Amino acid sequence: MATSNAMFSRFTHWLERLPGMPKGAASIFLAHSKAHLNKEFSGYLGGGPRLATDTDRDAGSRPGGAALVAHRWLRGRKKGMLSSFSVGTVDQLLFSSLKSKHLALRHLAFAGKVVVIDEAHAYDTYMNTYLDRALAWLGRYGVPVVVLSATLPAARRRELALAYAGNQRDGLTEETSKPAGETDAYPLITTAEPGAAPRLYTPAASGRSTDVHIEPLDDDLAILADRLETELAGGGCALVIRNTVARVHEAATQLRDRFGDAAVTVAHSRFLDLDRAARDERLLSEYGPPSKVVPLGGTRPARHIVVASQVVEQSLDVDFDLLVTDLAPVDLVLQRMGRLHRHLRGTGQSQRPPGLRTARCLVTGVDWTQSPPRPVRGSRTVYGEYPLLRSLAALRPHLEATADDERAVRLPDHISPLVQDAYRQVGDHADVAPVRWSTALDEALTVQETEQAEKAVRARAFLLDPAARDGRAVIGWVDAGVGEADDSQSGRAQVRDTGESLEVLVARRDADGSLTTVPWLSEGRGGLPLPLDSAPTARAARALAASGLRLPYQFTVTGAMIDRTIADLETDLVAAWQTKEAHWIAGELVLFLDEDNRAELAGHTLHYTESDGLEVTRAP
Repeated sequence: MATSNAMFSRFTHWLERLPGMPKGAASIFLAHSKAHLNKEFSGYLGGGPRLATDTDRDAGSRPGGAALVAHRWLRGRKKGMLSSFSVGTVDQLLFSSLKSKHLALRHLAFAGKVVVIDEAHAYDTYMNTYLDRALAWLGRYGVPVVVLSATLPAARRRELALAYAGNQRDGLTEETSKPAGETDAYPLITTAEPGAAPRLYTPAASGRSTDVHIEPLDDDLAILADRLETELAGGGCALVIRNTVARVHEAATQLRDRFGDAAVTVAHSRFLDLDRAARDERLLSEYGPPSKVVPLGGTRPARHIVVASQVVEQSLDVDFDLLVTDLAPVDLVLQRMGRLHRHLRGTGQSQRPPGLRTARCLVTGVDWTQSPPRPVRGSRTVYGEYPLLRSLAALRPHLEATADDERAVRLPDHISPLVQDAYRQVGDHADVAPVRWSTALDEALTVQETEQAEKAVRARAFLLDPAARDGRAVIGWVDAGVGEADDSQSGRAQVRDTGESLEVLVARRDADGSLTTVPWLSEGRGGLPLPLDSAPTARAARALAASGLRLPYQFTVTGAMIDRTIADLETDLVAAWQTKEAHWIAGELVLFLDEDNRAELAGHTLHYTESDGLEVTRAP
C-alpha cells in the first residue's frame, strides 16, 4: 500500500503531461483497501485538477477540458479497476487468476489497459502461481504488459516470458526460450509475444555507477554501537535494516543508550496507518532526493541513525551515507544497497561527511564463526535458510576480500551476476558455494523445495483454468471457486500465502471511562470524543478508521489464539458503532489503550508509542 500511494502521486504527475488525454473527464482509481485515507485520491472525487490537452500544448495555453475524476460509482471493490487509469497493489491483478464471483469484471478491467507490474522479484511461489496464470490470460487477450525488476533471476525471467507467450501449447518450451535467461547483462529488456520465442535487448546503462564496499560485522549490539560511533564521528546519516521488528526494537534501544533518543528513529510495519504515513513522509523529507526535500521541521540531520525493517527496501526513495543490514536473499541485499549513496550530493559526494564519501555496507545478523556462517533465527524464519546461504555464497568473494577494491560491489554492473549466482540451481556450472557447505546447502534446499511444492499445490486449489481455444464459452470457469474475492484481509489471503492476520482500530480509554481517538494524531484528529451511546461524528469516525494496526504473529500463531484474541476484543464491542451511521468503523475490532498507552490482550501486554510503534511482551 505504501508503494501504491507513492506511485499514485508520480502517476498523476505523469498523466498531467501525457499526450492524447481525452477532452472530457478520465476516471482514475487507487486500488487498495485504505485508498479512502489517501488525501490526493480523495481530492479527485467529484473532479480533480484540469489537465492540459494536446491543443493546449500546441497553443501554449493553460489547461483546458481534460480532467481526472475518481467516480463514486467506480469506487467499489469489484468496479474500481474499470477506471481508465488505476494504481494498486498486485492483489488486484492476482485476483484475475482466482476462481471467484464477478471474475468477468476483473478480466474486462485489464483487457483494455497497458498493465505494469513492479518489483516482480518480491513475489513468492504461491503468488507467482497466480501471476503466471494472469500473464497467460493477458497474453491471450493481447494486452501489453511491462514487468519491472532490478534483481530478477534468469530462471524466473524465463518463466514470466513463457507464461505470457503461451508456453508449450504454442510450441514454446524451456529449451526454445533458453536464450532469454543466458545473460548477465544489465540493464536488460526481454520481449515476449504469443507464439514466438522471447528476445533480449541490452540498452546502454545510465552511465552512473556506485562502488559499495561490503564487509561482515559481528551480530553484537555493543559492537554495532561502537562501529557507528566511529563511522559517524564526523557526522552523517546511517540506515540500519533488521529483518524482524523485535530486532529493530532491540537495536534502537541499544543505540539510544549510546547516542540519545533524538538521534535514533524507528521505522517498521507496526505503526498506526496515520503514524506510518507521517513517518514515511518525514523520512522522504529528510533523506529523499536533494532537489525534492521539503523539510518538516528541519533539513537533513547532521548526524542521525534510522533503524528500520524491510519497509525501506522498495517503498521509499531515501538516501543514506552508511548502511548496516541483516543478511537477506541477495536480491534484497542489493535493493537495500540502493538506499546507500542513492543520489549525488555534490561533486564526488562532497556534501557528505569526508569519512562517508565512499559507500559502505556492513552485513550483520550472522554468526561468522560457523562454517557455513549461520544466519540468526529471525532471518531464517522470515526468508528460509537456503536463500540466505546462497546469498552468502554469492557475496563471499566480496565479504572475504582483503583489499577495499576487491570488496566493492559495483552497482549496477554486479547486480545481475550476483543474482544469477545466488539463484543458480546447485550442481549447475560455476556454482559459487564452497564444497564444505554442500551438506548444509543440500539439507536447506530439501526443506525449501518441499515448502515451495506445498505452496504451489495450495495455490492451484482455486487457480483459474488456462485460456481455452478462441471462441470457446467460459461457462463454468469459476465452478468450485472461493466465492467472493475482495481487497480485504481475507480476500488478500487468497492470493498471498501470508497466513491469518488480524487488524484492529486503536483508540484511547481514559481513567474516567471516556473514549477518544489517540491524542497524538495530526491535523486535529487526535483526542476526538467517541461516544458510547451513539455513532461518532464523521470526522472522529474517519480518524478512528485511519488508526488501523495489524497485530503481530503472537496473536495469529494458532487458530485457538486467533479465537482468544477476537473474543477478548469483542468484550469491548460498542453496539452504537455497528450501525449504518457509523459505516466507517462498523464491523471493525477496536483495541483500547489506557492513559499509559498500554493494553492487555490474550495473555500479552501491548505498549504503543508514537516513536516506536507497537511492542508486545508476554504478560506475567
